[in-house]
Amino acid sequence: MRKSLCNRLFAILLLVPLPAWAQLVVVKNHQPKARIVCVDGQEVNQKAATLLNTFIERISGATLPVVENGSYRKGDIIIGETTTLATEDGFELDCHGDRLNIRTGGGRGAIYGVATLLEKYLDVSYYTLESYDLTKSGTIVLPAISHHETPAFRYRQTQSYGNEDPIYKQWFRLKEPKEIFAANLWVHTFNRILPAAVYGKEHPEWYSLLNGKRQPGDHSQWCLTNEEVFEMACQKIDSIFKANPDMRTISVSQNDGNNTQCQCPACKAIDEYEGSPSGNLVRFMNKLATRFPDKEFSTLAYLYSMQPPKHTKPLKNVNIMLCDIDCRREVPLTDNASGQQFVKALTGWSAISDNIFIWDYCINFDNVVAPFPNFHILQKNLQLFKENHATMVFEQANGSLGTDFSELRAYMLAKLMWDPYQDSDSLMQAFLQGYYREAAPYLYQYQKLLQGALLASGIPLWIYDTPVSHKDGMLNANLRKLYNELFDQAEAAVATDSVRLRRVRIARLPLQYAELELARTNPDQDTEATRMLLNLFEQRTAEYQIPTLNERRNYPADYCRLYRERFLPTKTENKAALAPVTWINPPEEHYQEKARKALTDGLYGGTSYGESWVGWVGEDADFVIDLGQEQEISEIATDFLHHLGAWILLPKGGSYQVSTDGESYRDFGTFAFEEDRDIAVKFRWGRVAVSQPVRARYIKVHVDTLGNCPSWHYGVGYPAWFFLDEIIVR
Repeated sequence: MRKSLCNRLFAILLLVPLPAWAQLVVVKNHQPKARIVCVDGQEVNQKAATLLNTFIERISGATLPVVENGSYRKGDIIIGETTTLATEDGFELDCHGDRLNIRTGGGRGAIYGVATLLEKYLDVSYYTLESYDLTKSGTIVLPAISHHETPAFRYRQTQSYGNEDPIYKQWFRLKEPKEIFAANLWVHTFNRILPAAVYGKEHPEWYSLLNGKRQPGDHSQWCLTNEEVFEMACQKIDSIFKANPDMRTISVSQNDGNNTQCQCPACKAIDEYEGSPSGNLVRFMNKLATRFPDKEFSTLAYLYSMQPPKHTKPLKNVNIMLCDIDCRREVPLTDNASGQQFVKALTGWSAISDNIFIWDYCINFDNVVAPFPNFHILQKNLQLFKENHATMVFEQANGSLGTDFSELRAYMLAKLMWDPYQDSDSLMQAFLQGYYREAAPYLYQYQKLLQGALLASGIPLWIYDTPVSHKDGMLNANLRKLYNELFDQAEAAVATDSVRLRRVRIARLPLQYAELELARTNPDQDTEATRMLLNLFEQRTAEYQIPTLNERRNYPADYCRLYRERFLPTKTENKAALAPVTWINPPEEHYQEKARKALTDGLYGGTSYGESWVGWVGEDADFVIDLGQEQEISEIATDFLHHLGAWILLPKGGSYQVSTDGESYRDFGTFAFEEDRDIAVKFRWGRVAVSQPVRARYIKVHVDTLGNCPSWHYGVGYPAWFFLDEIIVR
C-alpha cells in the first residue's frame, strides 16, 4: 500500500536502531533481542505468540523465542495477563520501561491485541487471503505504548472468510457459529432437533396446524403449546449439551419459512394476546431457560416473529436473533419504510432484552455477481444495532470470489463490527489503496458515482435485486459508459502488475454481468457486441474460478451456455409474437399490467422473478392468445420459472386447445412436470408438438397449479406460485 508520508516516517522511526526515547528493542540486525512469554500456556496465548512471530519473521527474518511462564526479564513480550480495562475479546497494550505487556480481557483478547500491535505500531496492513503490506527491516523497535480496546459486540461474524486463511480470521476478530453453538445448532433448528421425517407420521400434532390441517414437514414449525413437544425437545437438548460439554449456547429456532407458525386454538390465543407470534416463542424459550439455567438459548425473531411480544419478556439467558431480511438497502434502516418496521422491532426488543443478536443482510441473493452499492449504510446500521443493546452481529455479505467488491465489503464490515464509530470512508480508501494500488482512485470514483446514482434514482436496493430494476437509474446507458471508462483507466494503471490487474478485472465482473442482464431485455441490442461481452465474461469467470452467480448454485459456465441458447438464439419465427392476450383466470393483480405484453414480447425472463415474469399463486392459469389470423400450427410451448427460494415451483402441468373461431376449441395436447427439489434456478418448457400441423387462430392455454407448497418446502401449507413469460407458437 502507498502509505501517507506521515505513516512512512512513523514506520521508519519504529524500524531504525534504538533512539533515546524508544522503549523496547525486539529485533536488531536480524537477530532476536526480545522473547515472548505465554502466561499459563493457554492455547489462545500460544496462538497470539504464533501470530506475532509470523510477522516478526516476515518483517525482519528473525523469530523470537517463546517460553511459558517463568520469571520475567528485560526485553520480554508478555502475553496473557488479565486486565480490567477491557471486557471479553478486549485487550491492553502496555509498553513502558523494558517490557511489553499484551493483557487480555478474556476470550481472544491476546490474539486481537497482537493484531492491533502489528497494525498500529509495526505498520502491517492485512487485506485478504495472504494479501498484506509491511516494511521489511532488520531492526524492530517499539515505542512507549498505552492502549486498550473493547469490542462493540461480543460476537462478530461475516460470510467473507474461509478456513484456508486462519490469519484473516484472527486479524479481523471474527468468529464462527460452531465455536459458540452446541453441535453447530445456530439457526433454523426446529427440524434438526425434532425432525418431521422421524416424528411427523406418529405425532402430527407436534407440528403446525395450517389452514385446518396439521402440516409436519421440513419447514413446518412446532406446536409450541404442546407439552409433549417441550419435553421431547428438552430430552434432545440435554443429550446435545452432554455430547458437547464445553458449550453453553444452543439455538432453538423456527424453521425457514414465513407465516408457518402453528394456528391451533391454543397457539393462536397466545399470539393474539401477545400481539405477535414471538410471544409463543419467547414463552417456550423461557421454559427451556428455566429448565437449563446454566445454558443460553438463542431463538429467531424472523419474518412472522420479528415484532416483540407485548407482555412476555425474555429471561437473561434467552438470546433474541433479530433479522432485517425484508428491508431495502439503498439508505440506512432508519430512513425507509421497510427499515423503519425493523427499527420498531429493534427498539421494542431492546426495551425488554439486553441479549440481542442481529442478523443483518448485506447481500443480493439472486444476483451476487451484480453491483450492490451499500457501503454508505454499513456504519450507520451498525451504530443503530450498538445503540439498541445488540451484543452479537452476523453480517451476511457476498463472500464468494467475484461477488461485488466482496473483499472491500468484508474488510469494512469486520472493522466496523469491532468499532462502528470509525470513519467508514477512510476505511474504504485504505483498503482500495492497499489492495488495488494505482487503480484505487478510479475504483473509489466508481463506487462514489454508483452510490450517488442509486440515491438520485430513488430506486430501492434489496436482497433479491436484479440489474434490470436499475436500467433507468444507476445502470443507465450513460452511467455504464462512464463506469467502463473508469475501469479501463484502472486496468491501464496496473497493466504491468499481474496481481492487481487480476483483482481489478474480478472487480469489473459485476458491471459486465449487469450489462449482459440489461442487454437481454433490449429488443434492439447489438447482438454481436453482446456476444463479445459474453465471451469475455465466460473467459474471465473461468480463468478466475468464480464459483456462482447466486445463492442457488447457478454456475457462470451454465449461465453463459444458457444465455447463448435463450437470449442469443438464431432468429426463428414465433407466430404468437406481440399477439394480444385475453384473460379467463388472470395472474395476480400485481402482474396484470406487465402481463399485457410480457407473454408475447419476445423477451425472456432471467433468474429474478421481478422482471418480465408473470405469476399466479395457488390458482390455475387460463387465457387465450389471438394470432390475428388463421395459421398452421405444429408446436406450442410456454416458458416456466423454477425458483424454490422464492416459493416459485413448477406447476403440475397444463394443456393447449386451438380454435379457428374463438368459440369451438379442440385439444392440441398436454404437458406435465415432475417434482424438482433442486434449489438451482431453472427454466422449463411446457411443450407440445404434433406430427401433422393444424389450422387455428386462437390458442387457449391452461396451467394446473400445484396448489399448496409440499411438506419439504419453506411454504408448507401455503399456496405455491408458478411464473411464466413467453408463449411460442410455431
